[in-house]
Amino acid sequence: MLFADLVVLNGNIITVDDKNPRAEALAAKGEKIIAVGATSEIKELVGENTKVIDAQGKTVTPGFIDAHCHPPYVSRSSLQVDCDTAKVGAIDDIVSALREKAKITPKGKWIEGFGYDDTKLVEKRHPTRWDLDKVSTEYPIFLRHISEHMGVANSKALEIAKITKDSPDPAGGKFDRDKDGEPTGICREKAFEIFKPPGAQPIIPPPTREEDKKAIHLPCQKYLSVGITSVGDAEVGPLEMRLYQDALEDGLLPIRVYMMIISDNLPYLKGLKLRTGFGNNRLKIGPIKMLLDGAIAGRTAYLYEPYEGRPDDYGILTMTQEELDKKVFEAHEAGFQIGVHANGDRAIDMLLDSYEKALNKLPRENHRHRIEHCTVVNSRILKRIKELGLIVLPLSTYVYQHGDKMKEYGKRISMMFAYRSFLDYGIPVAGSSDNPCGLADPLLSFQSMVTRKSKDGELVGPEQKISIEEAIRIYTLGSAYASFEENIKGSIEVGKLADFVVLSNDPTKVSTDTIKDIKVERTVVGGRIVYERR
Repeated sequence: MLFADLVVLNGNIITVDDKNPRAEALAAKGEKIIAVGATSEIKELVGENTKVIDAQGKTVTPGFIDAHCHPPYVSRSSLQVDCDTAKVGAIDDIVSALREKAKITPKGKWIEGFGYDDTKLVEKRHPTRWDLDKVSTEYPIFLRHISEHMGVANSKALEIAKITKDSPDPAGGKFDRDKDGEPTGICREKAFEIFKPPGAQPIIPPPTREEDKKAIHLPCQKYLSVGITSVGDAEVGPLEMRLYQDALEDGLLPIRVYMMIISDNLPYLKGLKLRTGFGNNRLKIGPIKMLLDGAIAGRTAYLYEPYEGRPDDYGILTMTQEELDKKVFEAHEAGFQIGVHANGDRAIDMLLDSYEKALNKLPRENHRHRIEHCTVVNSRILKRIKELGLIVLPLSTYVYQHGDKMKEYGKRISMMFAYRSFLDYGIPVAGSSDNPCGLADPLLSFQSMVTRKSKDGELVGPEQKISIEEAIRIYTLGSAYASFEENIKGSIEVGKLADFVVLSNDPTKVSTDTIKDIKVERTVVGGRIVYERR
């Protein structure tokens, strides 16, 4: 008789399998599920060496898949100063925290901070070069905004980057300036990327190979603790590819990674005749990644109508239509899936134009091209997305975390993070936190999507509420579909990978305002328990 390596008994299993929506037990052999059914049936597969999990009535779901996040950002941030508003409330607090870091930083090294949010600081403004100069004018200092689309450099950092009063704004970017034209240190979009440009040698030295290898366990363990078993890394260049391969070889990669490759690297992949899907079920090449406009959190998304109270501000575009058309077609022709960051309605329309041109010129079935974030939409945009067969990845925790920021979008709020509309139009939707820009916590994501309430309890675009069952499907089978992997994961079915989580409560039964309080008791990847709550 074939005995299982692992079984779960006496559970309340939400399978996300329409043919068999609920079950009591499951069994796994090696990495795969071999049986799903009643406890009495699965008990027969228990042998002398079988690991048995008695769920005691607790809920089991497929492993959660965060289809757009940035694990290396999280790991590398462990070497930097955390300026999240949960830890700092004012610019003076940021200065103090950076000053403490300076005390233990060798001369000549950069001091970096991350996660500040100008809208949640007491001063309600960005720090400037002169604020950071209070820390030091000898150390170069760079502080990243929570959106990861802008940052602040001190005078020494600007000097190293050769940014002066006479420096022009780069195409697709902006240096903020004072009334005399002097750079304030605030750098937006392509100006921000001067310090950490994707795919190029950054001005700020990257972590060493050993630092990267040492730190990658941090996001992996964090993700496993909230039930995330697979991620889509939305910004992978050569350093990140090396990082993941090192981690995989050293047995330090307990999650599955679908790598979104920065478009600058397309020529190298084409030269090697590689395309989307190369790899295995643990580490795989995914889409070619491009960035078209700014961020919602930074109020730089590219819009048709200006921001409320800012009549001349439509956001920032990082590419022209011609540049976008060329890049999209090149990746499409090379056989890649494509994922383009587009937040504002105006940027989304530009992207739809590019996708339409590419597909008309070179039709391709099942391309599964994506719109990363796809935040501000309307009925015309929704219709075009459906017609073109695209996948959308809205930010899942934004309403809860930053609902207070959305007032600057005015009446558009009812069509932002438009989960209800996407599903009603039959558009495939994947789960996405954009961590560290958003919190990587699927249960918090579910609550945000289901209630449309901010942290303070304010309703934000309630028209876009969805059911908890729909939210779970988005973060499991929906995300698996976004990586062409719905046949191997995303639901609890025989033959699929044994990736699942055990929860302290049933998210379909508790009050919707308490879904975020549910705890992950265990996380299993490939039939192996990789996290247990203590």
